[in-house]
Amino acid sequence: MIAQESKAVVVQKFGGTSIATPELIRSVARRVVEEKKAGKDVIVVVSAMGDTTDQLMTLAKTVTSNPPKRELDMLLTAGERISMALLSMAISDLGYEAISFTGSQSGIVTDTSHTRAKILDVRAHRVREELERGRIVIVAGFQGVSSAKEVTTLGRGGSDTTCVVLAAAFSAKECHIFKDVDGVFTADPRIVPWARKIDRISYDEMLELAFCGAGVLHWRSVDVARRFGVKVHVRSSFGKEMGTIVTGKEEIEAAEIRAITQDSNLVRIRSGPSDRTGEIAGRLLEVLERDGVDVRFFHLSSAPRGGGTVSIMIPLEEKDAAIRAVASALPGDAFGVDVDIATISIVGQGLSGIPGIARKALASLLSIGIDPEIISTSGISLTIALAKDRVTEAVRKLHGDLGLGLPTRGEAP
Repeated sequence: MIAQESKAVVVQKFGGTSIATPELIRSVARRVVEEKKAGKDVIVVVSAMGDTTDQLMTLAKTVTSNPPKRELDMLLTAGERISMALLSMAISDLGYEAISFTGSQSGIVTDTSHTRAKILDVRAHRVREELERGRIVIVAGFQGVSSAKEVTTLGRGGSDTTCVVLAAAFSAKECHIFKDVDGVFTADPRIVPWARKIDRISYDEMLELAFCGAGVLHWRSVDVARRFGVKVHVRSSFGKEMGTIVTGKEEIEAAEIRAITQDSNLVRIRSGPSDRTGEIAGRLLEVLERDGVDVRFFHLSSAPRGGGTVSIMIPLEEKDAAIRAVASALPGDAFGVDVDIATISIVGQGLSGIPGIARKALASLLSIGIDPEIISTSGISLTIALAKDRVTEAVRKLHGDLGLGLPTRGEAP
């Protein structure tokens, strides 16, 4: 990675909802120019406008049910190219010089894995040269170029990762990720309207929340921020208020439970009863890894007289790929697919040191008639698998019973 330290650099990222219309793009342009007027070098990372990526994916599926990954990357990167060019035009219209770059032009070098590439290096020499010329640089997020000189995409949420990687490469003083929410909350405000905004959260806590379903930041971006010590400010693109700072745990006051999140976009693949659960589990994990399927949770249960099962939970978007992989290892009648499963995760630094946390969570759920299917603990989280249609009431109940806050008068429980 290169470093740029001669002048204060700010790296900003605007998501699809922030630039969904021409009016919003002009609003973002004005916000970007404010930073330039303050004497900073400005790099802006953009996602595709609104639902463009989903629309392009749907378009691909109208042509084929299984689009080649290389061609899918070529198609999907078009969304960010539209955004970067339009924002550059809007900034120019305000009297400031701007230039837009694709991921490859920006020097984002990745491995050769199409649709879910990992960034290997940042060779952002062109970005540095344009900053030195006084221009605002707009970068297409979510994409790069592989070591084989192929266009690649980073997977869902990849623009967050692009932003943090560029902030690390340029030793940026500020890294702002603008969303359609005010920051990170103790629970999803759409489920718990009385959830509280968190002012500061540690990398480890945010990484766990992101991995377990919180959509505010992508977990890979948090991992990069943690490794390179990039302080990330998550804030709303529709206001000027402070959001949430993601930083090192040494800057965070001790807290027991930080937040609760949920993931309803999961699929469970479960093997039929068998006395060879260990062997089956190994084979399933092997074929899923071979086909690049992301295994989120894995549970193996044994029982006398061949009653053991293997349960594997994967992202909903990878359902088809997972079924194909599992079908290559097991006959069709030897496994089932369940889309009515979800997880809730309770996250907090040092969670394992809180006496009775699992008992309290279980008692809270049992009190409203929810019998969890799986409870898994780690040093920083407690994850519960349950029926998808019970998620909302479970999150609200746990949010209050575990001390994160109850509704005030006038708010529906």
